[in-house]
Amino acid sequence: MTVPETVALSVKRTTTEGEVHHDGGMSEPFHAVDVIRTKRDKGELADEQIDWVVDAYTRGVVADEQMSALAMAIFLNGMTRREIERWTAAMIASGERMDFSGLSRPTADKHSTGGVGDKITLPLTPLVAACGVAVPQLSGRGLGHTGGTLDKLESIPGWRADLDNDAMMSQLEEVGAVICAAGAGLAPADKKLYALRDVTGTVEAIPLIASSIMSKKIAEGTGALVLDVKVGSGAFMKDVDSARQLAETMVEIGTDAGVKTVAVLTNMQTPLGLTAGNALEVRESVEVLEGGGPDDVVELTVTLARELLSAAGREEVDPADALKDGRAMDVWRRMISAQGGDPDAELPTAKETHEVLAPMASSRSSTHTRSVSPPGGWEPVVRARRTTSKKVRASRCTPSPEPMSGVASGF
Repeated sequence: MTVPETVALSVKRTTTEGEVHHDGGMSEPFHAVDVIRTKRDKGELADEQIDWVVDAYTRGVVADEQMSALAMAIFLNGMTRREIERWTAAMIASGERMDFSGLSRPTADKHSTGGVGDKITLPLTPLVAACGVAVPQLSGRGLGHTGGTLDKLESIPGWRADLDNDAMMSQLEEVGAVICAAGAGLAPADKKLYALRDVTGTVEAIPLIASSIMSKKIAEGTGALVLDVKVGSGAFMKDVDSARQLAETMVEIGTDAGVKTVAVLTNMQTPLGLTAGNALEVRESVEVLEGGGPDDVVELTVTLARELLSAAGREEVDPADALKDGRAMDVWRRMISAQGGDPDAELPTAKETHEVLAPMASSRSSTHTRSVSPPGGWEPVVRARRTTSKKVRASRCTPSPEPMSGVASGF
């Protein structure tokens, strides 16, 4: 299908100020070992060192074992805000940037840091699209113990994760929603480092998590971004303080890049919903779109939809209505079909099952539902606004004596 001229995708190469360019055969301006030593000894990496090491790793000049050592040094010793922002910019500069300004509707995207049973992207994307906001949801595969959105959707017969830029833009204009893999040209440095972190015990490094997420989201070109930062035993961030640090770091990066960015901390002390597993989570997501599903999945889906619509300037729309009247389900079916999937196909099931019954489970609500608040009754929303000095201020709410439903407001 030909993409209308008014929504043609614009792709441009980016460079980072001070970026070091190399010609074939020329000697490199830095040695990887020196960069590793700097961070190992708790020093700060210079902008030029960061630009070079990210570029050189992407080109294959810096070997996996050297980047592994540097990633571990970052995990142990951290990075300053300047280092994180420069690292993010260098990863963006390793590839192309997308531009959705030609679409006929505003865009908004959501990213979750992941957790057991977190399938919210599946019902959320068509729900927001049904409310008039395009959702270019570039998703990933499993990392650490969490399942990947693309892995889950691939349980639908025929569904494909890989779309070229023209197909993505056409689907966004016609359907309003797309969930797909990031193209090879989008932050290729992150693609290499993402896989390396998974096998080197550095997944939880806050600077690397923040730069990985934000490099892809900024390069993606969405107009607004909502970050669902999970906290609890089933997430990478085990405590509220670490989760808030990650949330604030990402909000700062996004805001400084000109993307309206909001972060919400949500509870991952227990698995989200009643199922964990690719096909099972797809089935549960469809139940939500049909007007049913577990209470906690529905609550978080609607909560994040409201945040996305607000960030995109559509505060007057109530996403709960689109769940009730079937509009979100209509978008889901069109989105799956547009990517080659059969929304009516039977999903795969396990060859063997073993049923475990919970004692005294007389009430579904008392057994399976929970608040979306983080442990301890917190309901934080991290928002950033520019001040005249271009510093970012992150707001926080006060602890509540009891867990509350929804997201705290009044900032």
